[in-house]
Amino acid sequence: MVDTTRLTQAVDHFADRLRAAPQSRLQRGGASQALALARELARRAQMLETPGVEPREMPDAGMFAAADQITVAAHDLALVLTDEGEVEDAVRLVAEAQKRAGV
Repeated sequence: MVDTTRLTQAVDHFADRLRAAPQSRLQRGGASQALALARELARRAQMLETPGVEPREMPDAGMFAAADQITVAAHDLALVLTDEGEVEDAVRLVAEAQKRAGV
């Protein structure tokens, strides 16, 4: 079993920053960056869980749900990761998305 603590901590930090961000920051791209991250994390989790099956796209639940969406997607992914390289790659995705989101 691989330790995914770094991933869950990184995404929880990003989600907290999104929840604290003003609506204007979310509208200027914070929410869209979070949704893109949530979709990518969910896609990766689904590909690991059911290889060969086309992943379903996470729906856009609105800018105020973006923090919850990245949290759910990351925690789902954390359950199916099998090696440290996958964890490191996911942590990198979170950090890049948070930087682009500006939060």
